Amino acid sequence: MSTSLSILIEKPSLQKLEALGVKSWPIWTKEVSVFDWQYDEKEVCYFLEGEVMVKTPFEAVSFGKGDLVTFPQGLGCTWHVKKSVRKHYKFGE
Repeated sequence: MSTSLSILIEKPSLQKLEALGVKSWPIWTKEVSVFDWQYDEKEVCYFLEGEVMVKTPFEAVSFGKGDLVTFPQGLGCTWHVKKSVRKHYKFGE
């Protein structure tokens, strides 16, 4: 497995969410669906609602409400949205 293309999932503290400024990030929503996605830049997102399983060439990971997820730049994957998603997100850095 390539650690440089691994998805990082954590249960952040309120302090970490505040330090990141998550509440000021835009919100993205998606209904139950399956789609391919390519990350041209790093994305960090915080899930307010939903349940997702993402398959990459290296792993299959599941996450949802309350998770802070980091997707590395260059990652290609398939999203399987099992419960409608609502998340804050930030690209770059």
